[in-house]
Amino acid sequence: MEVSEQLKLLLKEQVKRQSSAGGISDLLQQVFKEAIQEMLQAEMDNHVGYEKHAPDACEYPNSRNGTSSKTLKTKLGNITIEVPRDRESSFEPQVVPKRKRVMEEIEDHVLLLYSHGMSTRDIESAIKDIYGVEVSEAHISHITDRIIEHIDQWKKRPLEKVYLVVWMDAIVFKVKQDGKVQNKAMQIAVGLNNRGYKEVLGMWLCGSESAAFWVNVLSDIKRRGVEDILISSTDNLRGFTEAISTIYPRARTQICVVHQLRNSLKFVMWKDKKAVVAELKKIYNASDEATALHYLDSFESIWSKKYPFIAKSWRTNWQNLSTFYEFPGCIRKIIYTTNIIENINRIIRKYTKTKCSLPNDQAVEKVVYLALMQIAKKWSQPQDDWATMLVNFIDIFGQDRCDVES
Repeated sequence: MEVSEQLKLLLKEQVKRQSSAGGISDLLQQVFKEAIQEMLQAEMDNHVGYEKHAPDACEYPNSRNGTSSKTLKTKLGNITIEVPRDRESSFEPQVVPKRKRVMEEIEDHVLLLYSHGMSTRDIESAIKDIYGVEVSEAHISHITDRIIEHIDQWKKRPLEKVYLVVWMDAIVFKVKQDGKVQNKAMQIAVGLNNRGYKEVLGMWLCGSESAAFWVNVLSDIKRRGVEDILISSTDNLRGFTEAISTIYPRARTQICVVHQLRNSLKFVMWKDKKAVVAELKKIYNASDEATALHYLDSFESIWSKKYPFIAKSWRTNWQNLSTFYEFPGCIRKIIYTTNIIENINRIIRKYTKTKCSLPNDQAVEKVVYLALMQIAKKWSQPQDDWATMLVNFIDIFGQDRCDVES
């Protein structure tokens, strides 16, 4: 009989003897405790080179030296275990590392709650309600602080040689600094690699979003191994397209149509908005650039007297606003807007909506990083219609630039 079947039968017999849910919980605690103890004994066997009570134990240079008690905080409650020791004090258990009393599943839950914007005090209360164990605010802060090292490593990790599309935008946070609350921009870049998967390339915090800082962002991306970007999709921040061409001169730049639309509607009277939007939609929904320009002319003839700045703005930005017309529909729909980062920002806002401001830059990085990791888990599949899309990228940019082997 397999071990799993034996375990099932044993648990079945034990469960029959329990008269309440509390009894079953105690049984699970005991099973968990015994499993941990067995794993620790197996680790010690491997460390000293022999099994406990082995007749030839005296022939080995190191030996067991009793145990020490340790109370673990687990999702089953507090559990006290006996951690074996050795004479040389060289045993470093892996299943329950030294100086660690909170099991990983609780730590993971702490990080998840923190990423959703909960304060350390609220997390302390939640963990007590869920698991019945007390984890102090100081310990919670220590757990969240441990991800700083992971963030630093993540921000420096090597990137792909080529990204077919890179979306870039920023989200603004209120952050306490020098006794004042200031606005700071977290700039985020997401890339589409040549296997069809999206990935967050990085996050960069600065005083305010500017083209000059985006040059630093793009320089960092290049230092980490990105030799080429085929298409960039950005907002219409002044100087942004020039910043991109400084670092990646061959990249085709698309200004986000949604940003352009928002800017166009800023000063439009409420009673006119529906009609203005309907006319502007004809422009960006056009099948090709010539048709789009025809609709822009039409818009200008209707609205230029009342809102002259709208058509002027579209014509000023047209070179980078109309890039998406050069591509087939499957590519066009993913580059004409930075909606992917807008969606990321919306999720981050949902996690931080309970906070009027964040205490420091490090807190911003922790919250955004944890939110990005949750979002990235959902990017487990290639882009929709990827095979067709890749063929189009290769037809337009060539196999070498796409870095795809034949």
